[in-house]
Amino acid sequence: MDEQQGVRGGGPPWRGRHGPPWPARRGEGEWASRWPWRSTVLITVFVLFGSHFAAHRQHGERADLDVLAWALLLVASGLLLWRRRYPVAVVFGTAGAVLVYLGAGYPYGPVFLTVVVACFSAVVAGHRKAAWGAVGMLWAGHVLVAHWLYRWLPPAGDPAASWAQEGGIAAWVAAVVALAELARARREQWARDRAERAQAARRRADEERLRIARELHDVLAHSISVINVQAGVGLALLDTDPEQARAALTTIKAASKEALGEVRQVLDTLRTPGDAPRAPAPGLDRLPELVQQAASAGLTVDVEGAPPRLAPGTDLAAFRIVQEALTNVVRHSGSRHARVHVGHDSTALRLRIDDDGPATGADAGGSGNGLAGMRERAAALGGTIEAGPRPDGGFRVLAVLPLKPAAKEDDR
Repeated sequence: MDEQQGVRGGGPPWRGRHGPPWPARRGEGEWASRWPWRSTVLITVFVLFGSHFAAHRQHGERADLDVLAWALLLVASGLLLWRRRYPVAVVFGTAGAVLVYLGAGYPYGPVFLTVVVACFSAVVAGHRKAAWGAVGMLWAGHVLVAHWLYRWLPPAGDPAASWAQEGGIAAWVAAVVALAELARARREQWARDRAERAQAARRRADEERLRIARELHDVLAHSISVINVQAGVGLALLDTDPEQARAALTTIKAASKEALGEVRQVLDTLRTPGDAPRAPAPGLDRLPELVQQAASAGLTVDVEGAPPRLAPGTDLAAFRIVQEALTNVVRHSGSRHARVHVGHDSTALRLRIDDDGPATGADAGGSGNGLAGMRERAAALGGTIEAGPRPDGGFRVLAVLPLKPAAKEDDR
């Protein structure tokens, strides 16, 4: 029920237009709300120590680190603490802090790492344009500072940067954006794979529920129909013919016991998924049992023909179709005689169940899904079901089940 609501009314597996364009993983909202303390502290320590060593190597070429420089380094690194909650603000904030740092003439160094990490976070979070815009703003600002404003900015006497250096910086920027896009694409692919696996699991669960519901319907409809008929016989003969009433009660007991056993077998598959059933699934080899049960309900059944060796799925479907057809005769036909013909050739199994009618219109409390269930069983195997009145009166059910899928099933 929950799975169906999730597919129909609970929203698609993709987030809305204001969220990232991938399905939410379990715990992803909790992950996004966590504070990345450890990674932020490690990046901050690396940026501070790396900038200190870079300042020594570039002494005399760039301005020395002062209070403003350390403050800008701390701001650029500290903003990464909010990169999961506010990726757009963080990527622009780090790019702005680094641009001011470079404009003040401070040494080149690992300060660029803060922009790289912020860019990755923004792209992976789905804010691609914001990440591109922030990185582009930083590169354009650096070009402006290094080729025009350098005359009025510290350090004094600093020459213009070479265009080869700008080309190298542009290549680094392109590499960072490309890697971020690759990470985003991989994450979206993983998310799509997870969504497809979840959808396939829901589909298998729905199919299994449908199979179990069909099994329960077939078992209960047949057994309860027999019980209903025998209960009516017992009540009618309780005073006038106690022995016949006793026989009807004995039939009710046997039918209910068999129904309980089959229902328990179906429900065992729910309690222990994947385990083999305790009893083999019924097949056409149990046609004599169906004939005996029908006889206990006052219906005489003649069986013609013998079934070939069938795959378990086809054998079960054929048994359930015959069972449901005989149940409908007991419940809805005035005839006390039915005929079951089993025929086959190299390609198909043919089942024909006839009764002479007429229809009584009686309903023993069935759900009305018997014919639909038979058609679903036949369709699942690639077969067909035809059910309707015969030209000479009565009713006929004709089922054709292909044998080629059965042969493949045997090979497995």
